[in-house]
Amino acid sequence: MTITTAPATGGKPEGFVPGPPGTHITIRQLNKAFAGTPLYQNFNLDIPRLKVTCIFGPNGCGKSTVMNMIAGLIPMDSGSILFDGKSLGDTRIGYVFQNYREALFPWLRAIDNIKYPLKINGCSSEECDQRVRELIKTFDLQFDLNRYPYELSGGQQQLVSILRALAPEPEVLFLDEPFSALDYEMTLMLREKLQELFRATNLTTVIVSHDLEEAVFLADEVLLLTKRPTRIAETIPFNAPRPRDIETLSSPEFVKTKSRCLEIFQREVRR
Repeated sequence: MTITTAPATGGKPEGFVPGPPGTHITIRQLNKAFAGTPLYQNFNLDIPRLKVTCIFGPNGCGKSTVMNMIAGLIPMDSGSILFDGKSLGDTRIGYVFQNYREALFPWLRAIDNIKYPLKINGCSSEECDQRVRELIKTFDLQFDLNRYPYELSGGQQQLVSILRALAPEPEVLFLDEPFSALDYEMTLMLREKLQELFRATNLTTVIVSHDLEEAVFLADEVLLLTKRPTRIAETIPFNAPRPRDIETLSSPEFVKTKSRCLEIFQREVRR
C-alpha cells in the first residue's frame, strides 16, 4: 500500500536538531504510552538515506509501533518526525503490511491492485500500464497478474503487495514483518525478489522483523531495541555486498554480525 496524503507527523520545533549527513528520517523527542504505561520516552533516531534498516528487539518492545508512527498509521503522543526536513504529508511512502490476505483487495485482479495507488493519484491508463510493465521487467515476474489474489500463492500475493507499494515510486518503503505469514520456500523467494528491489531502486527502506537471521541478511544496519520503555540498544552495520545469497549466510562477516546482534538481544531480554 502507498500512502501519499497522510497528515503531517509533528512539526519542526524550535531547537530541532537535524541528523548527521546522509540522514533521511529524523525522529526527535518521540513519546508514546498505552493505557498510561510508557512505551517510548524522549526517543531519538536517525534513519540513513538509501539504506535498508531492519528493526529487531524483544517481544512487546514496540518494533511495529515505532515504524507505524513514522509512517503515520499510529499517532504519537508528542515529538517530531521529518523526512529530509519535510513532513509526512509532503513525502511519498510505500507500506507493505504483514497480512497480505487482508491488505489486497480481493475483488480486484492482481494487476489492478498494483495500479490502484496510481489511479487514485490521477495517473492515466497509459501511465498505469507503463509503470506495471516496468515493474514486471524489473522483477521478472513469472505468474499471471490477471488472476485474483485468492488464485495466487501466499508468496505471490505478498509480492503483489510489494509491487503495489512500489508503483508510485515512493521515497521511503516500510515493510512490517513481510514474511511472517509465509512458509520457508516462499520466504526464500521473496528474499531474492527484495534483493532485486534493493539493487534496482534508490529507496530508503525500513523493515520490522522478528527473525534475526532475516534481519541481518536484508539489512545495511540492524537497529536493536531494548525492552520498554524502549531505547536503542545498539545499531549494528552489515556491509556484505549485494545481491546476497545462500553463501552470505555462512560468511564470516554474517556469522560475526549475527552473533553480535544475538549477544545484545540476550543481554536486553535478561534485564
